[in-house]
Amino acid sequence: MSAFDVNENVSPINFKEVLQPSPFQSRIDEYGIVQEWMSWNGYKTARVFDTLASEYFAIRSTCGVMDLTPMEKYRISGPDALTYLNRLVTRDITLLKPNRVTYVIWCNDEGKVLDDGTVFHLQNGDYRLCSQHHQLDWLLLSSLGFDVTIEKETHDVAALAVQGPTSCAALMEAGLVDIDRLKPFDIGYMTLNGMELMISRTGFTGDLGYEVWTHPDRALDLWDLIFSVKEQGLFDIRPTGLGALDMVRIEAGFIMPGDDFNTAETAVRADRVRSPYELGLGWLVDLEKPYFTGKQALIVENTEPAKQRLVRLVVEGNKPPMDAFLYDQKGGSRIGTIKSCVWSPILKTNVALADIEFQKGSVPIEIWAEIYYQKELEWRATWARCNISKKPFWAHPRSSITPPQKF
Repeated sequence: MSAFDVNENVSPINFKEVLQPSPFQSRIDEYGIVQEWMSWNGYKTARVFDTLASEYFAIRSTCGVMDLTPMEKYRISGPDALTYLNRLVTRDITLLKPNRVTYVIWCNDEGKVLDDGTVFHLQNGDYRLCSQHHQLDWLLLSSLGFDVTIEKETHDVAALAVQGPTSCAALMEAGLVDIDRLKPFDIGYMTLNGMELMISRTGFTGDLGYEVWTHPDRALDLWDLIFSVKEQGLFDIRPTGLGALDMVRIEAGFIMPGDDFNTAETAVRADRVRSPYELGLGWLVDLEKPYFTGKQALIVENTEPAKQRLVRLVVEGNKPPMDAFLYDQKGGSRIGTIKSCVWSPILKTNVALADIEFQKGSVPIEIWAEIYYQKELEWRATWARCNISKKPFWAHPRSSITPPQKF
């Protein structure tokens, strides 16, 4: 199996509903104790099922399961599919072998990032591009002159992210044998209980994890299969929402378009857009490959001193630095803003992603956050020193070990 055809038995989309239900919705509703919902690309998505703490520790200590169906998914195929993708993104896609996944970004002509995502090489000439936001218009516009077919398949593929230290063991217990042979970013296929499954060793947590893809009409069967392991008392498996995902992705240092930077398509002010270099993603730019959109602008920028950077910060103290302004000293000149932050329960410190101005191409000598917080119905202010972390805050070795550690 290499691709999922559109299933004619799937119920048509009801555009009268405020939020579109997921193929897993009936099971999600059963576990949704607090009934705290969010919209993700028009889908009804849980922010929290039970408690944020229990879901966070499921991902970090046992196994968490999250619905990925709302993620934008595009099928790209045809004789020019490879050439087209290599023109679209900044990374060299010719190096991506079949049954492998890679992380990519794509830019406009000015070299400013439109979005990030993952490219799945399903087979020769057949790819899937996954992204956080709607990208069909840009993909179609960029395809002019190429013999390529681009189809949105967001509603035609259901997916679950199974993440955490026991994710591999739990999935193998559920019958997904041999997934322990998958290396990071590998893709595997199997048929189980009549379900055609695609399994990728991918995730957004910085830990061991997999994503399992299937037809929407078999979504409930897939959910029940995974959670049957929990019912047998073998592993603690919990559904997790966007709240816990946001916590672990910040710990892993993964950026989120719309949270950590404004995409070139949505930014209102010209000085709010960012290039790959300014986002710390210069390693995704291959200036040696043939022309791609934004290449000329990035060649010029690569020769100039850095002006802006999205950096990882460890913030001292225990006050939440959400949206805090950053300064080069206490009461000094403003040099940036914290974009995303979380008190890391496992690291016991505040960690953040922040957009800062470089001084003559160099990191500021000192970085201080001015934090406002509420205490006894009054707003108070404090200063906290910030230190740049060159490495992700959380990157456990088990995320890359093959086969994974057994439990």
